[in-house]
Amino acid sequence: MNRTTVGIILALVSTSYAFSVVPSQNGLHTSIPSRSALYMSASEAPPVTGGFIETELRGQAMKLHTRSQAPKEGEAPEKKQAKPYSPTHADYLKFLVDSQYIYQAFEDVVNELDELSVFRNTGLERVDALEQDIEFMVSEYNEERPAVGKPGLSYAEEMRAFGKEKKIPELMCHFYNFYFAHTAGGRMIGKQMSALLLDKKTLEFYKWDGDLNGIKTRVKNDIEEMVSHWSREQKDACVNETAGAFRGGGMVNGYLMGGRSPH
Repeated sequence: MNRTTVGIILALVSTSYAFSVVPSQNGLHTSIPSRSALYMSASEAPPVTGGFIETELRGQAMKLHTRSQAPKEGEAPEKKQAKPYSPTHADYLKFLVDSQYIYQAFEDVVNELDELSVFRNTGLERVDALEQDIEFMVSEYNEERPAVGKPGLSYAEEMRAFGKEKKIPELMCHFYNFYFAHTAGGRMIGKQMSALLLDKKTLEFYKWDGDLNGIKTRVKNDIEEMVSHWSREQKDACVNETAGAFRGGGMVNGYLMGGRSPH
């Protein structure tokens, strides 16, 4: 796979978030929601279908997809396709460092707020895995560990502010999109970076302990349970943060696209 091909794939994948654009077997691109398998425990009923995530959050996300990204549901106007960019080890390291800083912000807020205790130690946490990968990149490729960049600083600050102000619905939109995007389109980005830069090594960032589908189902069901107690106003506040979630994650993905955010 050449660098131009990787650049095109990154441009496509980076424009989607928790409802990811992935290549189908016939070469077309379709938009699919993050899918879950059965995972039995208290919040371990079968995955909720037709719930808040799959209807309202998905509906809002589709408004931010173009027809080329989501042929059947995309509503956003097409953007002029930029020239593909070939990311470097330094670019990827910046992406990993900023990602870790944002995940740390989410973990800190979740650990500080009793209202979010159900989202502690879900198995989706990425801070420790990213630390291993950052140390590997620094050592293996003789790169200097970069300071957290503006995309990571600004997005993490925004999430901490939501936590401090106890804006739970707004925070949960970002929590869902950021974590679940990584389990979908983020894994595709990881595969492309692995092939392009790492001699096909899979980083710890793209590995989870246990059944990932089961973990995702449990977390989604816990979100649905939380949402079931929200007012209409709170649900709207969550949905209305979707564009901000796409923008925040897109800024970090921009490191892999020559500094261009897909949003």
